[in-house]
Amino acid sequence: MEERFKQAPFTDLKEVLSANWEAPSNIALVKYWGKHEVQLPANPSISFTLSKSKTITNVTAKKTDHGFTVLYDGKEKSDFAPKIKAYFQRVKDYCPWLTHYHFTIDTHNTFPHSSGIASSASSMAALSSCLMDMESQHSGKPIDFEKTSFLARLGSGSASRSIKGEVVVWGSHAQFDSSNDYYGIDVSDILHENFKGYQDVILLVDKGKKTVSSTAGHELMNGHAFAKARFQQAHDNITQLKEILEAGDQEAFIKIVESEALTLHAMMMTSHPYYILMRPNTLAIIEEIWKFRKETDVPVCFTLDAGANVHMLYPKNHKDQVDKLINSKLAQYCENEQYICDEIGNGAKSLKL
Repeated sequence: MEERFKQAPFTDLKEVLSANWEAPSNIALVKYWGKHEVQLPANPSISFTLSKSKTITNVTAKKTDHGFTVLYDGKEKSDFAPKIKAYFQRVKDYCPWLTHYHFTIDTHNTFPHSSGIASSASSMAALSSCLMDMESQHSGKPIDFEKTSFLARLGSGSASRSIKGEVVVWGSHAQFDSSNDYYGIDVSDILHENFKGYQDVILLVDKGKKTVSSTAGHELMNGHAFAKARFQQAHDNITQLKEILEAGDQEAFIKIVESEALTLHAMMMTSHPYYILMRPNTLAIIEEIWKFRKETDVPVCFTLDAGANVHMLYPKNHKDQVDKLINSKLAQYCENEQYICDEIGNGAKSLKL
């Protein structure tokens, strides 16, 4: 699989290259938790691509000795450097041309960094999109989005799901013929009309840095007492969720998605060392969502990433009712009453300079 994405060295290198892309975060419905080798998933995952929670990245490359400078909001960000260095090391066999350039990477998130909204997914997807844009400028060929997802995965596993499509599967699964562990595939054709335009309100319980990094979190699954059962559960849940998304069954969707969120946190609470990433306000929001759903029959549900923030998913036609819930009940549990209103999106986009 990896051999397919290797690029022969270009004989005529351009002196200057530039690219400007945005890429969104995504929210996994069935979670990826645990990995092996180089960013390969221990279980498959399926996600909704977001729209407004994104990273905007501008890259300029000048032909000289290889290196890079990373800017965040126009200011040098040296603490990003180790991850970018590791990323370039991993992708150089697939993009050998990049070893002849110095890169200036200027990036910006539309949401808080390191707060459980998968900023690594959007940032690595945006950077990989820029590199593939530059490769296309050399080759004269269209951008290969499968290779873009492949490169993004080498920076952050979940980034492979942020390149293309409303619904993306990453990881080999029996129900999706072209699914594999190396890049995400667009399976948006399974999406029933009931799920089109689905909303995601991200309730920012804690905008600070996560207690445990995603990398360290994935390592907790090595030798975990419940790992084998969890990985099988993920396969089974994707099988069910495929049928649910095709049928438009919102009630069944809620059961799978909320169970997956709680299972993710259960894995962390039963690992060694163990972590509790939810906060009292996380639980308060969940209780309010359950109460609201019972009283109104509005098919709203929650999911969580590896952090305290709550993603609230619901159909667009219930937006007015959910807005009232947020303003009257939920905003008070958010840090500075802040939240992000998002919805399903289509993936990375070029921002022509």
